Amino acid sequence: MEIEECIAVWYLLNNKEKKLKRRRSLWVHPMLGLRESKGTYNLLHEDLLQDPSKFFNYYRMSIQSFEKLHNILENKLIKKDTTMRRSISSKERLSMTLRYLATGCSLTELHYNYRVGISTASEIIQETCKLIWIFMKEQCIPKPTREKWLEIADGFLKNANYPHCLGAIDGKHIRVIKPQHSGSLYFNYKHFFSIQLLAMCDANYCFTFVDIEDYGKNSDSSIFTNSHFYKNLSSKKLDLPNPDFLPQKNDYKIPYVIVGDEAFGLSSCYEAIWWKKSDIKKENT
Repeated sequence: MEIEECIAVWYLLNNKEKKLKRRRSLWVHPMLGLRESKGTYNLLHEDLLQDPSKFFNYYRMSIQSFEKLHNILENKLIKKDTTMRRSISSKERLSMTLRYLATGCSLTELHYNYRVGISTASEIIQETCKLIWIFMKEQCIPKPTREKWLEIADGFLKNANYPHCLGAIDGKHIRVIKPQHSGSLYFNYKHFFSIQLLAMCDANYCFTFVDIEDYGKNSDSSIFTNSHFYKNLSSKKLDLPNPDFLPQKNDYKIPYVIVGDEAFGLSSCYEAIWWKKSDIKKENT
């Protein structure tokens, strides 16, 4: 056999093996094809609706809140069916995202439980989280009015016996895989890579301010002083309550405060911190 004939035979056999491999590849894994009959959402969601306490334990959200959130996001979450397969419903997308947020489980676990691809689960969670932030941020974390500040202060007084407190602030490191070409920007003092979540909450642990995605290497105080909240606070654009007397004490007017640990330096946004009652009487006369 001539050398040219050997090359031609090898080429034909090689291409035949590739074609056989292509024929054996699957568009959808058989396990994932059973999503509508054996996926967690289709097996469990309807049963959870019969027990509000179990529903809340599973999603960390009441049935009413789930339905309200779904109604807000439904039009953006709906996808069109194709000739190849049916789309994942808007409620199932929301269910998957809330379960991920409630437990911190891996995408692989969602892949097996909900019977969707890992990349599909990742896309659904990212898209749904973005929509939740876009549509709910103004409703869930609105800019407080003076009446709201006073309501928060009243909550701290009742629940913590701490008067004139407008919030408690602290930072949290969220562990991440090191982003490419980031150097040591995300490497924190705890010796792992992270992004920073800086948040202030009221007496019921509800966020009133958040700052997200700052570098892990940055300190809480530097993130705070560079935030929009601090700039509005220092320029007196937050409509904070004026200094007032403490409960059952009429000697001095005390300013309202935000509490934090030693990472946050002491500062004041009032021109006068201590106002004596006698001085106020003189001003009025």
